[in-house]
Amino acid sequence: MKTYRFPAKKTWPELVKRPVFERKEISGLITEIFEAVEKDGDNALINFNKKFDKAITPHIAVSEAEINNSENEISDDLKRAIRQAKENILKFHASQITKTEKIETAKEVICWRENRAIEKVGIYIPGGTAPLFSTVLMLAVPANLAGCKEIILCTPPDRNGNINPAILFTAKLCGITKIFKTGGAQAIAAMTLGTTSIPKVYKIFGPGNQFVVAAKEYAQRYGVAIDMPAGPSEVLVIADRQAIPDFCAADLLSQAEHGSDSQVVFITTDLKIFTETIEAVEKQLGNLPRNEMARQALDHSIFILIDSIEEALEFSNLYAPEHLILALEDFEKFIPMIDNAGSVFLGNYSCESAGDYASGTNHTLPTNAYARNYSGVSLDSFVKKITFQHLSKEGLENIGKTIEIMAEAEGLIAHKNAVSIRLK
Repeated sequence: MKTYRFPAKKTWPELVKRPVFERKEISGLITEIFEAVEKDGDNALINFNKKFDKAITPHIAVSEAEINNSENEISDDLKRAIRQAKENILKFHASQITKTEKIETAKEVICWRENRAIEKVGIYIPGGTAPLFSTVLMLAVPANLAGCKEIILCTPPDRNGNINPAILFTAKLCGITKIFKTGGAQAIAAMTLGTTSIPKVYKIFGPGNQFVVAAKEYAQRYGVAIDMPAGPSEVLVIADRQAIPDFCAADLLSQAEHGSDSQVVFITTDLKIFTETIEAVEKQLGNLPRNEMARQALDHSIFILIDSIEEALEFSNLYAPEHLILALEDFEKFIPMIDNAGSVFLGNYSCESAGDYASGTNHTLPTNAYARNYSGVSLDSFVKKITFQHLSKEGLENIGKTIEIMAEAEGLIAHKNAVSIRLK
C-alpha cells in the first residue's frame, strides 16, 4: 500500500488515477469472440466453456430439474437470508415507482410522461471464485418491478458443467427461468447477437472482469444498451478521530478481496487513526481466505493523511468512488458536500457489506470515476420514459404563432405549415 501525508493538491490528479490495464490485446480477443458467436452460436459457447472454464456442457440452457433441485443444495439459513434481502431490495426499489402527472403547459396544451419497461433484458452474473448470487437480486428484482417481459440470465459453469445452486435458487425466487451456462465475453456476445438457445436482448446488466466490461462496451456497436461503463470494485473511506480502525480496515479489505485489480482508498485527519488502520489492515489480511488477491489489490491502494474533512471530501469528489464511507461523528453535516459517489455509507456501523447484500440499495454501481456522470442501477434503469402531448384546437391557437415564428426562423417551412394549415 502507498501512504501519503498531506499531499499537495497539485498531486491529486495523479493520486486519483486507477490502475491501467492493456486494452489493445483485450479488444482483439473480444472481436474474435463476437465473430465466433455470430458464426457458430451455441457451439461456440460450448467450445468457449471448455476453453476458458474447463467445463463440458453439452447443453447451454439450464434445465428445469437443475433449477428446482437447487433448493435442496443450499442451507435453510442461506435461503432465509436471501429471502430477507429480497424483501428489503423490493421495498427500496418499489419506492421508486412514480405516478403519471399531466401538466398543462399552456391553456389546452397537456403534456405528460409515462414509463415503459425495456422488453428484453439480459443479466450477467459472475461465477468462478465468487458466485455473486446477490447480484441476481439486485438486477432481477427491479427488472420484475419495472415489468420487463423477458429476463434472461447468463453465468459461467464450474468444471463439472454446473451452475452454483445459490445462483439458481435466487433466480427462481425472482421468477427467472431462462438461465444459460456461459460466462465471460462470450456470454455478452450471446445476449447481444442471439443464438439458437439464447434470445437477443435490448439491454445488458451486470458486473464482470475486464473482458466482460470490454465486451459490454463492444455490444453497444450492435445497438444493445448497457447498464453503465464499469471497472474493478473500489471503496473510499473518510475517517475522523472517532472512527474505529478495525471497522475501517474491514471495509477496505471487503473491497480488496473482490480481485487483484480492486482499489481501496483511506483518508483521515487523525494520525492515530491513520496508523492504527494500516496496522489493522495488515492484521486482518492474514486471516482472509482470499488474502493473496486482497494483498495484490492493496499494492495499488492508497492511505492519505489530510488536514480537514472538507479537503477529504474534495479529494473524494475528484476520485468519484463506487462506494464512499463516512466514518465521521457529524456525518449529516457533510452530506451536502458529496457530489460524486455511487453509494454512500454513513457512520461507524453502516458497513459497505450492508449495501452489497441486504439494506435494500442496489450494489450495481459506477466505478472507475464514472460516478461523476452515471448513477447506480435503479428501477429507472429498466424503463424507458415516453412523453405524450395533447393539444385541442384552442391549445394550438394559444401556442401556434410561437411555433410558426420559430420554425420560419430556422428555415423549416414545412414545420411552420403543419401549424398554419390547422389554424386556417
